[in-house]
Amino acid sequence: MSRSAPKSFHVKSFGCQMNVYDGERMAEMLGAEGMAVASENEADLVILNTCHIREKAAEKVYSDIGRMRRDDGSRPMIAVAGCVAQAEGAEIPRRAREVDIVVGPQAYHRLPALVAEAAQGKRAIDLDLPGLAKFDVLPRRAPKRGASAFLTVQEGCDKFCTYCVVPYTRGAEISRSFDAILEEAQALVDAGVREITLVGQNVNAWAQSGHDLGSLIRALDALPGLARIRYTTSHPNDMTDGLIAAHGDIEKLMPFLHLPVQSGSDRILKAMNRSHSAESYRAVIERVRGVRPDIAISGDFIVGFPGETEADFEATLTLIEEINYASAYSFKYSARPGTPAATMDEQIAPEIMDERLQRLQALLNAQQFAFNQASVGKRCDILIERDGKRPGQRIGKSPWLQSVVVENGPEIGTIVTVDLVSAAPNSLVGIVAIDAAA
Repeated sequence: MSRSAPKSFHVKSFGCQMNVYDGERMAEMLGAEGMAVASENEADLVILNTCHIREKAAEKVYSDIGRMRRDDGSRPMIAVAGCVAQAEGAEIPRRAREVDIVVGPQAYHRLPALVAEAAQGKRAIDLDLPGLAKFDVLPRRAPKRGASAFLTVQEGCDKFCTYCVVPYTRGAEISRSFDAILEEAQALVDAGVREITLVGQNVNAWAQSGHDLGSLIRALDALPGLARIRYTTSHPNDMTDGLIAAHGDIEKLMPFLHLPVQSGSDRILKAMNRSHSAESYRAVIERVRGVRPDIAISGDFIVGFPGETEADFEATLTLIEEINYASAYSFKYSARPGTPAATMDEQIAPEIMDERLQRLQALLNAQQFAFNQASVGKRCDILIERDGKRPGQRIGKSPWLQSVVVENGPEIGTIVTVDLVSAAPNSLVGIVAIDAAA
């Protein structure tokens, strides 16, 4: 049975920066079709832009779908997008008949057409993995308000870590063209964006005609009006000589590197199919610090991978102590259906994973707090990104990606010099340096 075409929409994105970018592009496409942004409770169309990395990701999506029915008994048109959509496919409408649209992360450029199909009473499903096709047809970036923006330069993954679903939900590694990236970056800068974060599943796997990510960063450095460049998430094996050199040469490239390692045990790294060793990871960090001594290092860690012994876990703690992280993400291993690790022997008991995660996070949290405390007394530039909780209060990001709270701060999008005067575990307080103001 047909239904009225939706006039308003709401995009609810979960997970990584790639999903944030994808959600923004979906919103731009629907806006170009004349649809208005609305709250989740009022929108005619609600898009759940999903992530499949975390434990029970699919069940959480079904739970969200079940809450869509409103007090008057009506429900919006529901679209499930992203990696859960790709992984679950036609199973989603079988389990949740109220879902109208299922679209994978490489096919969302067809969202307006799928919405039109759903309005005619058809269930619309598109799980194609067409490589770069979506970037060829997505509209030019709409004007964006805000100080910073994500820009996808690479998608997919060829690494096939044994715990990860990304190669199956995002497809093979592909790199967007050099010219297309620069054009989108220029559009963002023209709209007032001061900081661009290049994103990809393995962003430093980006390559075009002999150029690496370092070459791309050098080209972005030449854009007038662009003040800051970041990138995430990287793989240790793709830290090229050119990219490492860029950290020492390019002032706009912020001194922050998120480089996941996952474990400090070579035995576990091999079982994960990470294709690097703990020692080769240390060597990469040493080279980057050699060209940019003040760089802040961030990482990812998984505890309780199948077969992880106490000695393996201690090796991870040792690596953390040696690297000394400014920030990190850490998780208990969770089996993802269809991945090799899900059927491995020696699955770790939940209580052991809990205990190890607590020990690991205690060390990482202590390192992050120490890094923030060591920043007290420094003078640096921060990019004001949002309002704080109190009137006149602003929150900005330091070059090392720390949140800095400033009273009576300047407008969003402003870069201001501050003196860092105190530190908390997750933020710092800064005072505008009057004598440094231009």
